[in-house]
Amino acid sequence: MNRTTLSLIAGVTALAAVTGFAAVSSPDTTATDGTAEAAAHLPVERTSLVCPSPSSSDLAETTYTSFTPVTKGTEKEGGAELRAATEQKQDESKPGDDKKKDDKDAKSEKPVLEPEDPGKPVTGETTGGESPALLGTAEGRFAPGWTVQETTTVTAGTGRGLHGVTCTAPDTEFWFPGASTDAGRTDYVHLTNPDDSAAVVDIELYGKDGALETTVGEGITVQPHSTEPVLLSTLTEEKQTDVTAHVVVRSGRVGAAVQALDDKLGGDWLSAAADPSGSLVLPGLPKDATAVRLVAFTPGDADVDLKVRLASPSGLITPAGHDTLHVKGGMTTAVDLEDITRGEAGSLVLTAADDSVPVVAAVRVLRGKGDDQESAFIPAARPVGTRATSVDNTAEGTTLSVTAPEGTAKIEVTASAGTEGGTEASKTYTVKSGTTQDIEAPVPAGVKGTYALTVEPQSDTPVYASRTLTTKKNDVPFFTVQPLPDDRGTVSVPHSNEDLSILQN
Repeated sequence: MNRTTLSLIAGVTALAAVTGFAAVSSPDTTATDGTAEAAAHLPVERTSLVCPSPSSSDLAETTYTSFTPVTKGTEKEGGAELRAATEQKQDESKPGDDKKKDDKDAKSEKPVLEPEDPGKPVTGETTGGESPALLGTAEGRFAPGWTVQETTTVTAGTGRGLHGVTCTAPDTEFWFPGASTDAGRTDYVHLTNPDDSAAVVDIELYGKDGALETTVGEGITVQPHSTEPVLLSTLTEEKQTDVTAHVVVRSGRVGAAVQALDDKLGGDWLSAAADPSGSLVLPGLPKDATAVRLVAFTPGDADVDLKVRLASPSGLITPAGHDTLHVKGGMTTAVDLEDITRGEAGSLVLTAADDSVPVVAAVRVLRGKGDDQESAFIPAARPVGTRATSVDNTAEGTTLSVTAPEGTAKIEVTASAGTEGGTEASKTYTVKSGTTQDIEAPVPAGVKGTYALTVEPQSDTPVYASRTLTTKKNDVPFFTVQPLPDDRGTVSVPHSNEDLSILQN
């Protein structure tokens, strides 16, 4: 349960304690068992996001894109902004503590992004290798479903490629299967603390033989309103191609993401995988993938056999020679699936033979050949749920991939107006059971700039989705993939009944 849910429940409980009566209603409320009503689903009133520092390369060019879908039931008030983490810290100092700021300082304190209205994306840009981590807050009508994308192009050097990451809500635990401490990789875990007090974080690493001995992975302090990039190879002397990084926050909360940079194969962000589960979906393998490497880990002591299937455009199939993957308890296991997609859209569906044994997983995907290869990562994803949004899309460089592994599903896809103009457009699609489809998403009429794509399931069947951005630089196929989980735009608020007896206690 997230912190927003807890705060709303606490508010309703407090109201009941004072007045003896509290009730929240919603037109969408339905009975769950014939005797009790389901909780109301109401728009969230506040959303916090964390964007990691984009790159240390002087050649980096970064675009931030913000978008909030129009949500019924929200108030007219509200706002949203992204600011540098260090500036938020300065803004909270007491008057008179600092010297008077000159015009240059005042200019630097302007938000990197400040949207004007829901329904229209807005962008900001930065260059070079000294761009800070950003902290964002949206309130009122800007809060439900607020989505921010950080997209960076690095044209040369270690990790050259297109790096994309969806800015995430701070949390207390993260799993990153697919990280590495190998000599050819430079992997950083970026830890960003949005709060007013310090956070204390442990980083655990698990390799092919179990837990790796780490020297300084425990008790990492992340100061308030700051970011701490931790190079994984400095935490252990063991050089391993595939490791699983487990980030656990002892106190406070952080945003976390792994920036995986390869000397030869480019680089990208590795977002946190879905929580350990006996059933996982990794959506949106590019149809022109030249190599796919699956990395899996189970945190318990028990071994597990994973059934590996590919959701193709025609249905679920078992890859030849890769029907199962044996994962030993507490050990990271990896397997090369080669060009498993064979020119067609696909998603991996992993099912544990013993559903009680939880697993985390991710894949590294390569496109291109020889010296012109680029890499990206797809972690196991949460389902779209009620609604999911991707931003920074273009008509030529965007692929929206959707899979429905458990049954036929209907979805509505809405393309927003562009950052510089255009008219919203929507279209409904049917995704057959067990298939993956690369959707020809609608494009806003007269679009200028980039736009957002919002996916809303129209049926109860679980749907998983991802968005791929592609471009080409110096004959290298740059790309990045982001899964599209539920945007958490609504919160469940339990119903309360009148009970005047509490006033007599």
